[in-house]
Amino acid sequence: MRLHPERGLGLSLRLVLALAVLVFFLFPIYWLAIIAFKTPEEIFAYPPVWVPENIQFANFLVLFKDGDAETVFNSLFIAGVSTVFAMLLGTMCAYSIARYRTGGNLFSDWIISNRMIPPIVIVFPVFLLFVTLGLVDTYTGLILLYTAFNLPYVIWMMKGYVQDVPLELEEAALVDGLNRWQVFVKVVLPMVRGGLFATAVFTFVFAWNEFIFALILTRNEVTTFPVQVTHYFGGQSNFWAKIAAMSMLGTVPIFIVVAFLQRYLVRGISLGAVKG
Repeated sequence: MRLHPERGLGLSLRLVLALAVLVFFLFPIYWLAIIAFKTPEEIFAYPPVWVPENIQFANFLVLFKDGDAETVFNSLFIAGVSTVFAMLLGTMCAYSIARYRTGGNLFSDWIISNRMIPPIVIVFPVFLLFVTLGLVDTYTGLILLYTAFNLPYVIWMMKGYVQDVPLELEEAALVDGLNRWQVFVKVVLPMVRGGLFATAVFTFVFAWNEFIFALILTRNEVTTFPVQVTHYFGGQSNFWAKIAAMSMLGTVPIFIVVAFLQRYLVRGISLGAVKG
């Protein structure tokens, strides 16, 4: 089947445009990655060295030797645990709101409005509270804070997914002898699995990238990855090799999470689509 010349030209132009956009957005990632494997001479060379002559792993080894890489594991632990808690509590709350109208018709709107508050507005009161409770520079403090901060988002998202589950399925399960908790676990959760994973991925990313609370509420013990990266920027010079290497280490967990949950992520996002 031969394409009309005009249609073929239009298709070629769209492909070229798509390729140009792809290169435009991928180039910063490539440049960051390639700096992590360059020598200091290649980093500051002019004209720029597009491909290093010899791949260097010394920049990564320095991070592990100095203990800086531990901040990535701190972020992984804090973001992972807070995501689990936020999903567990938020999903149950969303089910209660969706099925029992807990708090009234405007309760869910009030919940999501709390997520709209800029973190900088409440960071000082939170700091004073954490000092009083002895939670500054602790895993417990950041996990509790990230859980509370992400709960409104989880509740809002999961409420929509739960409402998409036909009520007749739950009523049939109740007739078959299941109680409400069993209906929630055996009927509702499998039906919203895609939305559950999609919400969990975004919640994890929010916690992973959070900066202002981690900057104010940590010192040395539980420094997170975003805060550690800022330590490489100085008034006189910047440690570009460490910045690139640490950024690559901090990006890997996100890529892994999204790669493994991509199928559920796409399905979860499409659950809210309007059906014609």
